[in-house]
Amino acid sequence: MLYAGLDLSRKRLDFCLLDGRGDKVEVGAAPPDADGLRGLAARVGRFREPVVAAIESMNGARFVHDQLEQAGWDVAIADAVKVKGLAPLACKTDRIDAWVLAELARRDLVPAIWLPDPEIRAERERARFRLHLVRHRTALKQRVHAVLLAHGKPCPVSDLFGVAGRDLLERLALPEPWLGTVEATLQLVDHLDRQIGDCERDLQRLGAEHRYVPLLVTVPGIGWVLAYTIAAEVVYVVSLGTTRLLVAHSWPPRGPLSKVEKDLQIAISRARL
Repeated sequence: MLYAGLDLSRKRLDFCLLDGRGDKVEVGAAPPDADGLRGLAARVGRFREPVVAAIESMNGARFVHDQLEQAGWDVAIADAVKVKGLAPLACKTDRIDAWVLAELARRDLVPAIWLPDPEIRAERERARFRLHLVRHRTALKQRVHAVLLAHGKPCPVSDLFGVAGRDLLERLALPEPWLGTVEATLQLVDHLDRQIGDCERDLQRLGAEHRYVPLLVTVPGIGWVLAYTIAAEVVYVVSLGTTRLLVAHSWPPRGPLSKVEKDLQIAISRARL
């Protein structure tokens, strides 16, 4: 059995290969693209031994995981924060990081994260891309409101981007370049409306055949889009068995939590599914 530690950066993948006794078999680097990973698998394959590998969780780690798993490796994606807690080092280099991961793999101490299968990843991408478009649309609409406020133009309608609101915007006498800004922004909003509509139709079509979405839409206040998002992001945690894991996956590390977030996190962790 061989144990590989993988340290990923933008342009290279450093690796450290250990044997069962912890001795270094090989240290090197490979390009983190499909061809480079196939070359790495072939390079290690000459030893004709099964490979257990670990890589820190970061953007691109799932691609490395998938490619090497196809090559027959057993790859775990490690929680980066927990790895640093298990093996703090005063001297940090890519090669040392790779050795740390290889050693953790050899000792069976890799703090592996749960990795969704390709189907769940696709579901999440659909829901997240729609949300990405919605946020862009919201930012554009806020920009139009800011222009009106800056020029002392009241907004007597409830929906500035509905029929009455569009009529109001056409009658406004704004100076340039603000008039051009509003016109261009409205064109972008219309384009995003069409894109978001296409996304929502896809979510409704796919949600009709989803395992959980038809059940979730029976809850008052939950429509097709929200049901699909919940199913993609949260429902899998039910299979993990504890609400603590739900809280952990709902709030990934991103800096200190606010008091409101902490209170909400505590409330959810005490709840019972």
